[in-house]
Amino acid sequence: MTSTTVAEFAAELNKPAAVLLEQLTAAGVRKSAPSDPITEADKQRLLGHLQAAHGTASGERKKITLVKKSTSEIKQADAMGRARTIQVEVRKKRTFIKRDDEPTTTEAEAPAAEPAVPAIDPAELARREEEARRQAELIRRQEEELAAKRAAREAEEARAAEAAAAAKAAAEAAAAAKAAADAAAPKEAAAPAAEAAAPAKPVAVKVKGPDKEAAAAAAAAKAAEDKKAEEARAADLLERRRKAEAEAANIRAMMAAPAKTLVAKKPEPAPDAKAGLKGTLHKPAGTPAKAPAAATPAAPGTAGKKEVKSENLSSTWKDDAAKKKEIKTRGDTSSGRSNWRSGPKGRRGDSRDSRDGQGSFQAPAEFKQIEVHVPETITVAELAHKMSVKSSEVIKQLMKLGQMVTINQSLDQDTAMILVEELGHKAVQAALDDPEAFTEEEVQGQQAEALPRAPVVTVMGHVDHGKTSLLDYIRRAKVAAGEAGGITQHIGAYHVDTPRGMVTFLDTPGHEAFTAMRARGAQATDIVILVCAADDGVMPQTKEAIKHAKAAGVPIVVAMTKADKPEANIERVKSELVGEEVVPEEFGGESPFVAVSAKTGLGIDELLEQVLLQAEVLELKAPVDAMAKGLVIEARLDKGRGAVATVLVQSGTLKVGDVVLAGQTSGRVRAMLDENGRNTKEAGPSIPVEIQGLAEVPQAGDEFMVMADERRAREIATYRAGKYRSTKLAKQQAAKLENMFADMSAGEVKTLPIILKADVQGSQEALAAALLKLSTEEVRVQLVYAGVGGISESDINLAIASGAVVIGFNVRADAGARKLAEGNEIDLRYYNIIYDAVDELKAAMSGMLAPEKREEVIGMAEIRTVFVASKIGTVAGCMVTSGQVTRSAHYRLLRDNVVVHTGELESLKRLKDDVREVKEGFECGIKLRNYNDIKEGDQLEFFEVKEVARTL
Repeated sequence: MTSTTVAEFAAELNKPAAVLLEQLTAAGVRKSAPSDPITEADKQRLLGHLQAAHGTASGERKKITLVKKSTSEIKQADAMGRARTIQVEVRKKRTFIKRDDEPTTTEAEAPAAEPAVPAIDPAELARREEEARRQAELIRRQEEELAAKRAAREAEEARAAEAAAAAKAAAEAAAAAKAAADAAAPKEAAAPAAEAAAPAKPVAVKVKGPDKEAAAAAAAAKAAEDKKAEEARAADLLERRRKAEAEAANIRAMMAAPAKTLVAKKPEPAPDAKAGLKGTLHKPAGTPAKAPAAATPAAPGTAGKKEVKSENLSSTWKDDAAKKKEIKTRGDTSSGRSNWRSGPKGRRGDSRDSRDGQGSFQAPAEFKQIEVHVPETITVAELAHKMSVKSSEVIKQLMKLGQMVTINQSLDQDTAMILVEELGHKAVQAALDDPEAFTEEEVQGQQAEALPRAPVVTVMGHVDHGKTSLLDYIRRAKVAAGEAGGITQHIGAYHVDTPRGMVTFLDTPGHEAFTAMRARGAQATDIVILVCAADDGVMPQTKEAIKHAKAAGVPIVVAMTKADKPEANIERVKSELVGEEVVPEEFGGESPFVAVSAKTGLGIDELLEQVLLQAEVLELKAPVDAMAKGLVIEARLDKGRGAVATVLVQSGTLKVGDVVLAGQTSGRVRAMLDENGRNTKEAGPSIPVEIQGLAEVPQAGDEFMVMADERRAREIATYRAGKYRSTKLAKQQAAKLENMFADMSAGEVKTLPIILKADVQGSQEALAAALLKLSTEEVRVQLVYAGVGGISESDINLAIASGAVVIGFNVRADAGARKLAEGNEIDLRYYNIIYDAVDELKAAMSGMLAPEKREEVIGMAEIRTVFVASKIGTVAGCMVTSGQVTRSAHYRLLRDNVVVHTGELESLKRLKDDVREVKEGFECGIKLRNYNDIKEGDQLEFFEVKEVARTL
């Protein structure tokens, strides 16, 4: 058996040895010093003790401690008006204990819906239970006293009844005797003594009898009243005892239940009280109500009537029920009908239950989950109205979520849906008034036969790897010669007829700025040709193209270009692509690798063969006799033709005269050109064409579809444009408060405003993204406006107002714009290569950076002697040991190679003359500015501060 010491075990547990000794003592393991040995049995005993202490001895964790820490900042201004940031840290700790004596209830006994109440301290529960126990004991004693009094009263009533019966019998006997005497005495021979004596006896009997009867009746009435009062008191005590027992039972259930599910069950009213309430509450006027046998009598005039405080104040409600108006509340779930039903005469408060004929009171409606349809943007007031809650509740919940909003502020869809879920309702991502609701169904509802179509192939790769040259050889055209700088800056779309069928090619730019273009090309394609130069290998844009192709889920055919060069290394390209998870077929992968050359035509036929083989495997089909649907590849604004869009038809047939909906714009196709500029009347699936007739320039990457109704297409385009503006405005409003403090602290940040105009939408998007990436913490690029088309006078006027630089990419300014720019000294720059624009703007921003200050040591001097003059001060007699000393230099005073002071020179003299500089090996006198604490042997280090231009 292995054993270690207490100190070693404490080091393993990462706790002090003294704490471990205390725990071992509590577990029954006697260890007195850290050097005492501890065995495995001792460890198991300690483990069992800790598990029992923490509630995990039975294998199930019964004690959980949750700790929550949140940190926030408070901005507060001090007395000087400066903003201060105060860090506020809130820590919360809660411990939950699962008890073993948890009561078990069946589904029939469980309440339908019990509201959760906050947990109560066990000591408070015990105090409440003790108080309930004392109350029950007091009620029991009062009941015993009441029973004793009731027995005594019953005995007294029995004795009184016996006395009353005896008196009654005596009275009856006296009456009988009188009747007999009257019958026996003769009427005519009555003696005066008998006449005097006769009335005396009956009078005594006549007076005595009625007094006893009255006394007996009064005693009986008093006994009846006392009995009735005792019964009422007994009923009251019974009710109080029942409530006390119910409260005690609830407290015991709360103590036995887990801490998180403590529920104080509301006691139900007594059966007799319930019976007494029925038929009296909400009873129609004039209907008699039975008073319950054991109930406190109601005050006169209040039985069966609900008390309304306003009746004592308002004269319009008094005695006139017809003037009382129904008040609807948001919690009313009866579709606008009041919970108080109208009585037979239409009076409020006079209601009857149609099921049992008795009056009923409906409690306020419980929480009801609502299905809330959340559009793209919605104001706080509208959202509160949809959920039937107050706007203040919505604002309060948003403040808990960390957003400060107003009642009229717009919320985006994500925030609104989270808020609806937080308030317990069901959020549905939809717009009830969206005119696009049935657009997809209209397009998909067309019954058309799917026929085979040509594959769409996208050529992707790094810049200057030969993508366009490869397509030139395939198309037998010279497209690359017409591109500025020899690089492609647009998406080109072509279709080529081969002996095995037609193939559509999309040529994408390889420059790093055209990431979005490459992503759009990968999304619109069926097969990707990955071009990689055999003499260059895998480059950054090659890796990016691989990621786009894999994200689109399309097969990859690798074309290793420039294979005819002597420095080409095919195996190196293969190994690098395997590292990027593009595995050749000969290595067991799925991607064919073909070595090609755009100059000699090497491998071109094999490449097309592989592409068509992949297309056959995919079995590409699309409906032909249907309304066209596809993708906007590129868009531009032509001065003579208006908005021009290059589209790729993916399904259906596009014809001249069709009504087209493309993104936020719509229009009728006036003309259609193929890639060679020839007019065409229709275009089938996988055919790229250039269309004219749109109202505005669409966004590159938007989907287009042919609509049957031009009015509906215009309506949907208008709705999309408005929705885009609303979403953009909501984001801007949300960003204002978040960036408020950042803008306040960024007062020294320099801004370079820019107005950008480009020839096509894709180039404008790529160039704007590339320029915005140049922003730093000190210099920021502000894109005032970006658009498609030539530079107009309105652009120059905007530049005058904002002080911006106007950049034209493959576009020029007209005569009026040029004249206006020259007259107002507006910087107008033209570019046709994207990296030239980026480099020049980067140089301009570098000039806006604050220069960097650097210190350059120019010499050292040693203090040989110190002169003290009353009028001049302390002068150091120095020997220049290295470099030189200049009059404008700064110095550091070194004493024992420790910097003591840094400052400037006041004067520099050689003999008696003031000089500008003293070189190495000469003596000089130096007077330090505002410093006299110098000693012999100190050294002076002289340096100059130079400003160095910075670059981005």
